[in-house]
Order: sequence, then C-alpha cells, then structure tokens
Amino acid sequence: MPKIVDHSERKSHIAEATWRVIMNQGMKGATVRNIAQEAGVSLGALRHYFSTQHELIAFAMNLVKERVDVRINALLTLDLPPKQLITKILMELIPVDDHTMAEMEVWFAFVFHRKYVGDHYDEVDDGVYSAIHMLVGYLHEQGLLRQGLDKDNELERLYALVDGLALHAMLEPERLDKQRILRVVTSHMDSICNE
Repeated sequence: MPKIVDHSERKSHIAEATWRVIMNQGMKGATVRNIAQEAGVSLGALRHYFSTQHELIAFAMNLVKERVDVRINALLTLDLPPKQLITKILMELIPVDDHTMAEMEVWFAFVFHRKYVGDHYDEVDDGVYSAIHMLVGYLHEQGLLRQGLDKDNELERLYALVDGLALHAMLEPERLDKQRILRVVTSHMDSICNE
C-alpha cells in the first residue's frame, strides 16, 4: 500500500528546516541544497514543493506569521477585558521564550536580507503594523484611549515599542526577560488607557 503524504505537513517541515538553516548559517547559508539536507529530503523532493528558492523562503517566512496569527486567534476566543486582551496580543509579537525567539531571529535575518538583496518579497509582510493599527483602533472604539491622545501618534509609539522590545529581547535576553517585557507593555498600556 502506498504511503500517504500530507503535503501541507511536508511543506511546513521543509519551512522549519529553512528556519534552522537560517539560524545556524544566516540567509547566505539558506541554499536549496542546505535546506534539503537539513530537512532530510532530496533536492528533487524539495523542488516538488518549491520550484524556486524565493518561493521557499517566502513560504518559510509566511509560516512564521501564520503561527503567530494562530496564537493570537486563540487569544481572541478568550473572554478577557479589552486592555488585558490587547496586552496578551502584544506579548505574542515580542519574543519571550525559545520558540518565539527562534521565530524572531529568523524573521530579522530575513528582513535584513530583503533590504540588501535585489529579490523582492512583496508577498511577505509581518503584519505587525496593521495589527497594532487595529489594536489602537479597537481601544479607541471601546473608549479606552485617554482623552486628547493622538491616535496616529499612539499607533507609531506602540509600533516602535513592540519592535524595540522585540529587538532588545533578541539581543539581550538575560536583561530583558518575559516578566520585564510584560511590565513595560503593561505600563505603556496603563499610560494610554483610561481604565
């Protein structure tokens, strides 16, 4: 009886191998050959799923975003007060454990690679800015933003805070642990919310 292959699972397996290669060798090491070897598949099998390196890298990066989206969507099912819910969502955008640290390390490597190479990855967007835009809009709609705050300015401040915390958490994880990050995010939320 022929073996049934879950193609979605196989693509995810190859994408995760791509992440490991990027973490260990950087974007320069993320060749199709190195990724196939890390994934334990032949070059032909890899090319069956991804016809170009560009397609493979784009899929691997979008998988990072999808995994974050799954965690955020799980939070949205919880019955939490709006400010607490948004704080939890913001914490999903910042690396606070080994798993999310790996995702962030891969994402930053990709971002800097994209900036300095000719390849355009227009199909890859981390979605953080648009997510924060929605979160600030939600706070505003719920009447939770403090009176007199400039919504656009608060969007940029919160976006900068999340990106800054993410970068510093990645570079200085001993100094900036999960509890400290949570205190900073909570303090910021307290400063912009009226409850």
